[in-house]
Amino acid sequence: MRLLLAEDEKSLSKALTSILTKNNYSVDTVFDGDEAESYIMTGDYDCVILDVMMPCQDGFEVLRKVRRKGITTPIIMLTAKSQIDDKVEGLDLGANDYVTKPFDSKELMARIRAITRNAVASADNILTCGNITLNRNNFELSSPSSSVTLASKEYQILEYLMLNRGMLISSERFMDKIWGLDYDGDSSILFTNLSYLRKKLTKIGANVKIKATRNAGYTLEEE
Repeated sequence: MRLLLAEDEKSLSKALTSILTKNNYSVDTVFDGDEAESYIMTGDYDCVILDVMMPCQDGFEVLRKVRRKGITTPIIMLTAKSQIDDKVEGLDLGANDYVTKPFDSKELMARIRAITRNAVASADNILTCGNITLNRNNFELSSPSSSVTLASKEYQILEYLMLNRGMLISSERFMDKIWGLDYDGDSSILFTNLSYLRKKLTKIGANVKIKATRNAGYTLEEE
């Protein structure tokens, strides 16, 4: 899953990004309200963690604007404010949850899992294509004859392909979705992970393949 973290305290942002990444989330980070609004409007996120007290515009204003635009992405408000009126305002503006600083990282992780659970459940925790299954709880890729655990990026690539089966997905789309808008490394990292993933599909005897279309993108197809 891909998250947006909008938090102006850079030390906290860095710490949270590290924790989220270790839990197999892709994370984009921004540090003020204008950036947060722009990223939410243009990005494709499964959840947004939105600080209230930020430069340029506060989290409440960002929340108000994106909800008025019809953006329904789950949003957790993150703030040092603990007054009931502040919580009520955030929830009335369309926030899905509210976490008050200081907090334990385990609590935030639990809240992220909770508000994204419905989306995961609606798509099912077990994805299937051909003779393979992908367990979204433990990242296990299985066939009738064997199974293997996928690394984080391999899992995210295959999950995205399985959720969009038969659709052509460009390299740029993969990079934005999985590595994030702020990633400034080489796109060869995608090709490396695709190579590892293809080898694992072969290893378990999968009857599906990742097909590359020159200058266009990739699709997941049954052989």
